[in-house]
Amino acid sequence: MEPVTLTTDRLLLRAVGPQDTDAVYEACQDPDIQRWTTIPSPYLREHAQSFTEQLVPDGWRDGSMFTFGVFLHSGELAGMLGITMRALGMGEIGFWAAKQHRANGYVTEAVLTVCRWSFTRAALDRVEWRAEVGNRASRAVAERAGFTIEGTLRSATNNKGVRRDTWVGSLLPSDMGLPSTAPYLPAR
Repeated sequence: MEPVTLTTDRLLLRAVGPQDTDAVYEACQDPDIQRWTTIPSPYLREHAQSFTEQLVPDGWRDGSMFTFGVFLHSGELAGMLGITMRALGMGEIGFWAAKQHRANGYVTEAVLTVCRWSFTRAALDRVEWRAEVGNRASRAVAERAGFTIEGTLRSATNNKGVRRDTWVGSLLPSDMGLPSTAPYLPAR
């Protein structure tokens, strides 16, 4: 699939490329991003370069991961968001916000925009959110975006060599008033 660009009143969501390597590198120096995500720590410039020049384009090309840089209309990187395909019709969302752009609702806005796109254009019927137990900022974004928190998975995340419990939640097309690609028969 070719990368797509999505816009909102406040944001431009697009694939990152070589021109964004420095901004990604700088944002990922934040200890909170290194603590709560599975990016390498320490995060080196070569990690950012591999991400922007290989991982992101390859994910779009083979349809395995749809990564969007979250940019203000001024061009400043406010965050990152990606949906990794996990099964037919199901993707897992992950995101982070640059330190200076937290608590402005940018990531929630981006999550809603990308989920709507994934349901209407990428044929997903479930977007799953996971975060290490204790990552309250990530959980707050998921809840504000309408995800249903489904529970805690024991030892479900390996973050830098340590197994950790993980919260899990989901967003379905019907949560956004959209149709699914396949019928859904919930358990009674």
